Amino acid sequence: MKKISFCIPCYRSAKTIIPVIEEIKNIMTTKLDEFEYEVITVVDGSPDNVFEVLKTYAINNKFVKVINLSRNFSQANARMATIKYATGDYLVCLDDDGQCPIPHLWELVDPLFHGKDVSIANYPQKKQSLFKNFGSYVNRKMIHILMDVPKNFKMSNFYAMKKFVRSQILEYKNPYPYLTGLILQVTNNIAYVDMEERERMEGNTGYTFSKLLALWLNGYTAFSVKPLRISSLVGVICAIIGFIFGIVTVVRKLVVSNISIGWSSTVSIMLFIGGLIMLMLGMIGEYIGRIYISINNSPQYVIKEKINFDSDENEKYDE
Repeated sequence: MKKISFCIPCYRSAKTIIPVIEEIKNIMTTKLDEFEYEVITVVDGSPDNVFEVLKTYAINNKFVKVINLSRNFSQANARMATIKYATGDYLVCLDDDGQCPIPHLWELVDPLFHGKDVSIANYPQKKQSLFKNFGSYVNRKMIHILMDVPKNFKMSNFYAMKKFVRSQILEYKNPYPYLTGLILQVTNNIAYVDMEERERMEGNTGYTFSKLLALWLNGYTAFSVKPLRISSLVGVICAIIGFIFGIVTVVRKLVVSNISIGWSSTVSIMLFIGGLIMLMLGMIGEYIGRIYISINNSPQYVIKEKINFDSDENEKYDE
């Protein structure tokens, strides 16, 4: 039989993760004659007791495998951990808050049975805050501009992939994973399945502006050099403007001999050019800093404890 692995990073989801797993369990029981399944959960340094909840649940439900990270590494890094320990022929990635429409699971994975490498849920209307909608819109536009992705590409929180895509994604060892970029490096053979996103069971999104900004930086600095090229282009444009302005200033002085030199305009230009220089240096510094961290072999994540794994059940990693 084929096997499906469900990959779920967990953060502040002590009250929602068990209903999500139960929903997976209920829908999988309809096809136990065709598919085996497992649920890989990774607790990403959550401040609530979600690890204890999962640990208790996993005692009588061996299909649930629990990984506890030593601290918070970000959702993308936790997602990489779920993908690494998944053993299924097909991987289904989803969130822990109940928003993903699990009843549409078979619609989501069906394209994989018919030649597609990745299948992504497409939500005509996303059930999230205006801030998150705006962030998603900006992220979608930016990846189209900076990463040369297909114009119809839309990433969501509910998607499935074949095992070979997982294997290629795991070749990425750096501490700044960006799943959208990693998937697109492997394949463009992607299907989109229309379905309706559900409301969160409770609480609000954990993505703040700073976290969204960090996510964007991960993608643009790890998978594109276009920001540097844009910086170079802006530098050239500013140099041309400065050259033209210098010629205009000289001509005006020759034509109108008693014209006074403007201190305010000079300072404004200096501040403008200086700000652009600092912005470009900061962008270059961001690239260099990430290169430095990567060559120092900083880990994507550190595992503290694992539960329900065959070879090392309840294994703990001592400091």
